[in-house]
Amino acid sequence: MSYLKEFLIQINNRDFQKFLVLWEEYCTSDTVEAEELSQILKAIKPSDLAKQFGQIVETALPIWRLITDEKDSYEILGQLINLETTNSQLLYDLVLETLKKRYENDPKFDQKLRLINFRGKENLQGAISRYDLLNHMNKGNIVFHTAGWGTGEIIDVSNVREHLIIEFENIGGRKDLSFANAFKTLTPLPSEHFLARRFSDPDLLEKEGRENQLSLIKLLLHDLGPKSASEIKDELCELVIPEQEWTKWWQGARSKIKKDPMIESPGTLKEPFYLRKAELSPETRLLSAIQNKTGINDLIQATYNFVRDTPGSLKIPEIKQSLQDKLSQLLERPEITPNQSLQIYLLFEQYFGLQLKDNPLNKQIQKNTNIEEIIQSIDIVAFKKRLLVLVKENKQDWPQIFLNLLFKIPQVQLRDYLLKELNKGENKKLVEQKLKELMENPSLSPETFLWYFQKLVNDADEDVPFQNKEGHGLFFESFLTLLRFLESQPTYKDLVKKMHGMLSGQRFALVREMLQGTSLEYTKEILLLASKCHSLSDHDIKILRSLAEVVHTSLAPPKQRKGTSSDDQEIVWTTEEGYFKIQERIRQIGTTEMIENAREIEAARALGDLRENSEFKFAQERRARLQSEMKTLSQQLNRARIITKEDVHANEVGVGCTVDVQDESGKNTKFSILGPWDADPDQHILSFNSKFALAMMGKKKGESFQFKDENFNIIDFKGLY
Repeated sequence: MSYLKEFLIQINNRDFQKFLVLWEEYCTSDTVEAEELSQILKAIKPSDLAKQFGQIVETALPIWRLITDEKDSYEILGQLINLETTNSQLLYDLVLETLKKRYENDPKFDQKLRLINFRGKENLQGAISRYDLLNHMNKGNIVFHTAGWGTGEIIDVSNVREHLIIEFENIGGRKDLSFANAFKTLTPLPSEHFLARRFSDPDLLEKEGRENQLSLIKLLLHDLGPKSASEIKDELCELVIPEQEWTKWWQGARSKIKKDPMIESPGTLKEPFYLRKAELSPETRLLSAIQNKTGINDLIQATYNFVRDTPGSLKIPEIKQSLQDKLSQLLERPEITPNQSLQIYLLFEQYFGLQLKDNPLNKQIQKNTNIEEIIQSIDIVAFKKRLLVLVKENKQDWPQIFLNLLFKIPQVQLRDYLLKELNKGENKKLVEQKLKELMENPSLSPETFLWYFQKLVNDADEDVPFQNKEGHGLFFESFLTLLRFLESQPTYKDLVKKMHGMLSGQRFALVREMLQGTSLEYTKEILLLASKCHSLSDHDIKILRSLAEVVHTSLAPPKQRKGTSSDDQEIVWTTEEGYFKIQERIRQIGTTEMIENAREIEAARALGDLRENSEFKFAQERRARLQSEMKTLSQQLNRARIITKEDVHANEVGVGCTVDVQDESGKNTKFSILGPWDADPDQHILSFNSKFALAMMGKKKGESFQFKDENFNIIDFKGLY
């Protein structure tokens, strides 16, 4: 298809003059590829050049006559007649002759010519397509509506009324179409076509798709043309394969597609899969895999992919020797690095079955002092795993190497292997200490922390450190601490989504499990940590509080007596700095974050299928959180009152005071009592409505108060102003 790409460029550029020059050159060819000519005509049909091309359709007849296959010849002539605009006698005679030859045994041939309005050369355009459709219009046959109604089944046909009744998949009820309308919008579908089978018997198609995934994918690509992964999902998910089983089904199909010589896989997710005309031989696949690749890493990756996806190819001596020679040549390159040579040795060992002289694998591992960096620099997971096994066999300090890699390697299966090997004998204490450090500071390696927390929760029977109720509780506290930290890190956006999903999944099942059987103080701590997580909406916090109240009924607020004022109507004390800070926060939400969120929603909406669109769902949840935060802050700002000198009591502890407090051990600490917007526990600045502040409010110098079963004395206090 050497001409197709050039034609597509001129069609997209709408340059008819350059197109015409290229077309004249194409028409002088001695041979023609039917598939290429068909693709060119399909590209012209919806383009701006179609009308002009219709005037020169006859120039295609010489190359059309070179097509020997009867089916291809008929289809391409139909495409040419769909484009023609000259209504010439030559084309009229050719169409009539072709139809007579194809339908010579049809007793209603003349009647059908009348029904398609083929009485003279004036209605020549589309004549072959109209006749084919009319011949297909029988009860029970399947058609496709090109204007959006989808696939449909013909329920009844009347040649007298020139009408037919069809039931379509995309609209309710049966539709009555005139023949004239049908000729403009319907395309006949043979019974074996993918769309016809999906419409008429989806259960049988599903059964065949489960038994032979490749067969279903090939049918789809053959009948609908190249499709990307998302487009394949649109055609199959729910319509053929149940939605809840799609991910598992597609993973199985995807692994088989890679190895199939008839399907060409794309390089990226957005590119389409293609169905080849013929199977690629192992030699051709090898050439395709390694051509234009000169870099050592590229050649290693291409070789690995080839021998993995086509395991039988190494049984062909020529291919095996060719690959072996190419890899051996790579070892002789002066620029080769230790990790590259190790990968080549692993290829020889695992796929070529070679017994290498002097055991270079073990030697390199023993002498390399930076083996951790080498393992991390390798992209092929299978090679990483094999090297880890060899490190354990050849390095005395392997426990320390494994401990370091546990926090660096991203692959879950490799982390599982490292933990399994470390969680034995004397090394068990080492890994427990390392995990304790991670629990105390989860931001050291957020991905590793989340992996281990999931292991604790999901693999309750596995004998690993902290696999008990106390350990779960400690890790859950760290989980919420980490969530709050990551919310301010843009690079961890996806991890925040995952953590939020873990919390809210299965109606907050994780939270229920973590809170069950815990102390009141622990539960309060969890609620406090959760309240600081901005990714949790007000509704989420409300659910968490409800779950906590189920475990500890004392957390439920007392019923308010009639006539008392609600907290919402109380004054919110603040400093001038705190007041302006909240004003700025409201402005930022309204002018920056809401606009950014609107763009996120539009971008997510463009991905399609909002039911399965996690990006859209998360963007909507963020909008709800922003709206809720802005509403709450605005209400509080309306009730806010800036603390002045007149508001500070001179004879008792109150808002705007600095209080010198002594605990039972005799330690003195100074606390400042301000509003909630100014509170900073690290600087001993308390909110006036915090429990500790409320306990000392109204006290005078020398008086004592109690908090959490501990006695405190007011040594002195003074106003801030």
